[in-house]
Amino acid sequence: MVNADVGKEPEVYSSIKDIPEVVEVHTSYGTYDIIAIVNAETNERLKSIITTRIRSIPSIRSTLSMPVVD
Repeated sequence: MVNADVGKEPEVYSSIKDIPEVVEVHTSYGTYDIIAIVNAETNERLKSIITTRIRSIPSIRSTLSMPVVD
């Protein structure tokens, strides 16, 4: 889940959508602006995608990760 700077949501959405491991991206009108579902083979790969690809996008104020294990 992502909080973006006001007015920058479309840019952040597009940047997240361009990441190959992101399988879904949705906008939200609540506490978080964008919800992204990321598919990674390992926890280390997930950590890398979040820290180096998603959190480095300009205009992202904060993120919240919720790993799901099926």
